[in-house]
Amino acid sequence: MKDSNYLKEMNARHVWHPMTHPADSLMNPPTIVTGASGVRITDVDGHEVIDAVGGLWNVNLGFSCEPVKQAIAAQLDALPYYSIFRGTSNNAVIELSDILQKFFAPDGLTRAFFTSGGSDSVETSLRLARQYHKVRGEPGRTKFLSLKKGYHGTHFGGASVNGNANFRNAYEPLMPGCYHIPAPYTYRNPFNETDPARLAQLCLSALEDEIAFQGANTIAAFIMEPVLGAGGVIPPHESFMPGVREICSKHGILLIADEVITAFGRTGSWTGSRHWGVQPDMCATAKAITNGYFPFGAVMIAEHMAETFEKDESGMAAIGHGYTYSGHPVGAAAAIACMAETERLKVNENAAARGTQLFEGAQGLLAKHEIVGDVRGGVGMMTALELVSNRETKAPVDKAIAGMVQDLAYKAGVMVRVSGPNLILSPPLVLSEADAATIIETLDEALTGAAKN
Repeated sequence: MKDSNYLKEMNARHVWHPMTHPADSLMNPPTIVTGASGVRITDVDGHEVIDAVGGLWNVNLGFSCEPVKQAIAAQLDALPYYSIFRGTSNNAVIELSDILQKFFAPDGLTRAFFTSGGSDSVETSLRLARQYHKVRGEPGRTKFLSLKKGYHGTHFGGASVNGNANFRNAYEPLMPGCYHIPAPYTYRNPFNETDPARLAQLCLSALEDEIAFQGANTIAAFIMEPVLGAGGVIPPHESFMPGVREICSKHGILLIADEVITAFGRTGSWTGSRHWGVQPDMCATAKAITNGYFPFGAVMIAEHMAETFEKDESGMAAIGHGYTYSGHPVGAAAAIACMAETERLKVNENAAARGTQLFEGAQGLLAKHEIVGDVRGGVGMMTALELVSNRETKAPVDKAIAGMVQDLAYKAGVMVRVSGPNLILSPPLVLSEADAATIIETLDEALTGAAKN
């Protein structure tokens, strides 16, 4: 490896970082991570910290999961790559499809379309939704509905259904026919409603109103995260997703669950949809499916959709979509090993326990620090602290303050993620009780330090 001076000097010269102004990397050199073990990462200067970000919501099993590493190495020896486009397949992807069918059976999902990652899975879901209606003889169903504050990746389709202006404005005009309804976000919503159950009903009424305005027969699908993640960890009331399911079913609209973050145990249930007792028509997955060790994803498809496609005799169901790395044998092998470890370790149970610990700890920080305006979580290993400059007005803190808290926490031994005014905690699902306590203690220290500056 090149020495630290070389890496620090060269990083911003030739690398443009995602989700960052190019000039920012020149002025503020990023943390250069060079090693990781368990739930800890080590930077180029040898500083080791607990990774409370979990890579990017994806390293559920930590950084030392040997079965996944070994599966990748073995598959590279046996078959490093081959396409699964028409006429060819591979043994690993066939085995994985059977494993996924069994895993997602309680969600009513029986077929897998493989992708290269989360944005690809969302794009695939949107495309298949439109095609499904064409196959059924309703070609006018082309529109999509989604939630404000929702995040669905970075492709044009995903950006179009995203509900956050930060991922939209610079790239508009986006795909037409995408409309948004208010999210069940109790801290900030247009109804000024703080009761979660009441807010859920108001948002469902807004959904019904938008469907009536657009015309149900023009809408292909509603896409939502069971718990909004990148938008600031916004868990809905337990009535919300079942209400969405009921409305979609009534109007012939497909429900796409974006579970790129929530699938495979993060909510404390095996899937976010299952957590709310809902069976979606499609489920977009990625991230934890290979523990972040290989770019890979899958769209899981309900049986009724599969029947519509597979029984088509018109030719309309021919899928003119796919990726060079769809069903990559190395990714499939990684996923097979990852699924086995995920279920063996019952990481959903630890996610529920440690997630409760983090949420309760964060609530203690809310009571102690004026800068913390809201704490959200309580659904598995997903917690956010929203920072404000004034609790009465809920004015967000300056970006520099949030960055200071992140920097102070890192220096004290914990990596947290800043997203707007939010500090987001999404650690590996194998986090220990002691490490969860350290995360809260370190955040307490960082918030105290930021208040003094």
